[in-house]
Amino acid sequence: MAIAKDIHGTVFRHGTAMLMARVVDGHAAAINQASLASASYTVFALEQDNPASLTAVVGHEEVLLDVAEIVFDTLQTGGGWTVDEVGYNFRHELDVSEDEAFSEAGRVYQVRYELVPVMGQKIVFRFQLKCV
Repeated sequence: MAIAKDIHGTVFRHGTAMLMARVVDGHAAAINQASLASASYTVFALEQDNPASLTAVVGHEEVLLDVAEIVFDTLQTGGGWTVDEVGYNFRHELDVSEDEAFSEAGRVYQVRYELVPVMGQKIVFRFQLKCV
């Protein structure tokens, strides 16, 4: 069983974020494009006094993503990946050209991804980003 934990980072106010991860399925196998039916994300603003309180950010609610644009069929290294030598298979840059995602400095935002595999249970992973 995979251990669920948030990926922590920092983002600039009024900026974008390039989010990268190594994502595996329920059998600990790295996901690939053919293994996924769909992908989406939502950005939530967290309340400082109540981190369980989530407010979806307008324009970043259940946004469908093109799997071929965010998932690699082989693990990648370089390109900003500094976690380890193994690499990543997921990379997404949030589009903030029309709707701001991170508008309040000092706030923590959660970017929640939901991947629906062709077979098996959905995969959920999250980034917790402190806005500066």
